[in-house]
Amino acid sequence: MVVNWNRKELLRACLGSLGRQADVRFEVIVVDNGSSDGSAGMAETEFGARVIRNRENRGFCAANNQGIAAASGEFVALLNNDAEAEPGWLAALHQACTRRPEVGMAASKVLVWEDPVRIDKAGHVIWPDGQNRGRGSGAPDRGQYDREEEVLWPDGCACMYRRAMLDRIGGFDEDFFAYGDDAELGLRARIAGWTCVYTPRAVVRHHRGSTLGKDSARRLTLIERNRLLLALKLFPWSLLWLNPFYAAARLAAGARSAARGEGDTAYFPGLRGKLAMAWALLRGDLQALLLAPRMLRKRRAVDRLRKLAPGEVRRLILANRMSLRETV
Repeated sequence: MVVNWNRKELLRACLGSLGRQADVRFEVIVVDNGSSDGSAGMAETEFGARVIRNRENRGFCAANNQGIAAASGEFVALLNNDAEAEPGWLAALHQACTRRPEVGMAASKVLVWEDPVRIDKAGHVIWPDGQNRGRGSGAPDRGQYDREEEVLWPDGCACMYRRAMLDRIGGFDEDFFAYGDDAELGLRARIAGWTCVYTPRAVVRHHRGSTLGKDSARRLTLIERNRLLLALKLFPWSLLWLNPFYAAARLAAGARSAARGEGDTAYFPGLRGKLAMAWALLRGDLQALLLAPRMLRKRRAVDRLRKLAPGEVRRLILANRMSLRETV
């Protein structure tokens, strides 16, 4: 399943890579979020994909939920429209999921499209304030992620979910719209007792940050808002009370990185850029505050799915904690 919004040439390459998949039966569903560049028609006429057309951009979460509802298989694979899968990708994910019944998710080895000897993500890690990112992001691929193993959750860029899991816990939380949505679904699944397997044989190349761009203030706002929503909805209270302290440590590390012209702050150069970045983060915090009552209500619903005790969830998060240096 592919969600698309105005990325015709990227979508063409993505669907072409799906056409080269082998050793597994599958259907291709494209959910188009109101594109104006003809990409939806191209997917139908050139690739014979089943296309669900939205009149407006409903966001990554709602579009994925539409595709999940329309899919008929026992497993649902997601692939970003800005990603291209190697021929054995889908079969490798399927094999990882079918090995054990408790595996509800499978994660891919995602490489940087422009520099395929560099890791984009190999599963996910998290900072205890809710900020999360791809495991190994930016590191040279030296074989350190060539072992099949359990990881925290998969990146929604390229992954597979078990239908029975989604039927049990629900799909993507549409309040997240985009960014951090895969983290919320993944952690909710872990709380409900499902596991995630990373398989290095499922290889994808990904154009990083092509949806909104690494220099997008809107992207920063969504990431900041959603890391707080994630914590409010799913973190144990013993960790949630410490959220401001973990966030302060991460921001301090980011400030030190900015002083050296390193990290994500490099995409917001100069004083004007730093002010725009600060305002984007504050806007995200304010938006999260407005959504906090709704997240706390959803928190009670998650308790009805719970298989892991709050202490176990805390240990799971801390066991998959990224270093402070990785947060910047």
